[in-house]
Amino acid sequence: MSVWADLVGQEDLTEQLRSNVDAANEALQGSSTSGMTHAWLFTGPPGSGRSNAARAFAAALLCERSGCGLCLACRTALAGSHADVTRVVTDQTVIRVDEVRQLVRRAALAPAGQRWQILIIEDADRLTDSAADALLKSIEEPPLRTVWILCAPTVEDVIPTIRSRCRPVVLRTPPTSAVAEHLIGQHGVDSFVAVFAARASQGHIGRARALALDEGVRNRRREVLRIPRQLSDLGSCMTCAANLADAATEEAKPRSETLDAKEHSDLELAYGAGTKGVRSSGYAPARKELERNQKQRAKRFVRDAIDRSLLDLASFYRDVVAVQLGSTGPLVNQELILEVASMARGTTGEVSAQRLEAIFSTREALEGEVAPLLALESLMISLRGGLHD
Repeated sequence: MSVWADLVGQEDLTEQLRSNVDAANEALQGSSTSGMTHAWLFTGPPGSGRSNAARAFAAALLCERSGCGLCLACRTALAGSHADVTRVVTDQTVIRVDEVRQLVRRAALAPAGQRWQILIIEDADRLTDSAADALLKSIEEPPLRTVWILCAPTVEDVIPTIRSRCRPVVLRTPPTSAVAEHLIGQHGVDSFVAVFAARASQGHIGRARALALDEGVRNRRREVLRIPRQLSDLGSCMTCAANLADAATEEAKPRSETLDAKEHSDLELAYGAGTKGVRSSGYAPARKELERNQKQRAKRFVRDAIDRSLLDLASFYRDVVAVQLGSTGPLVNQELILEVASMARGTTGEVSAQRLEAIFSTREALEGEVAPLLALESLMISLRGGLHD
């Protein structure tokens, strides 16, 4: 199995990356690597596999057989333990300048092996302006054996001075059939469940995997899709908003608590806190900073969970619009065809479009400092407002 096995529905992209790995190998065999592209920007919609593609490309660059998937270099690069691969995967809303400066210092080092030093920033759209400025010089004048791989949803999400110096690699949304085949072949999922998960996820690989393998995820999605039929009055709007916020909090809580506990344990070990005879100088401010970051991360986990629910909710209203426009294609929520058709008859395309706009406006608002519950209450009232009694 090669390193490209997890790139679902990206056949053209895989061939493109394979050819670039071959070019990189030729550069290594020559006397100079000046012909090698040292900065890459992987873009694609959420769930398309940007991070998987970046890791696969890094593994192939470090493999003497161009990504066999079996050697030590491939296995450690994919697992995140290769000495010459550094990944930045942030749990915060931004990537700060101090973190980027550490990366730039590492980029200046020679690789431990005989090939490349590779640095992957999986959320390059979250770089602060100062962090982007710190990164710019290393991308402009990288050491000969250093390769930068940045990932972002779109090219426009990365500041012009960075993206203009990177070679673009664009991923597409995987087709439903490819996602279903992946779930069946890689995870042994029943074909009926696989097709449902692929369709409901709208091509998002991670979401499809969760829907296929976790009944709790399916149940939460089912509850979200009941909301359009429950918005009968102001009280029901408030109830639906509260339920959605509570469900997101409960979904995010186990993940936050697990990470928090490990980080506190690691910090205590690093400072020797609680060890008899050891003065843990600096432990208190370090713990305070850690807890501040953990609170920010917990908020983000909740907002991410809400955002997934809003995308599921948007899929329902998109189906309503599709029926109103007379589309003959399959619906995202095919199992709810009767409810979708009923709402399509009871309202207009203009109202459905307004509801979709309200959902996406709420998603944008949640990127800021607005309280999630207030944003959701406002949204539910907007969704209720277009109903014809």
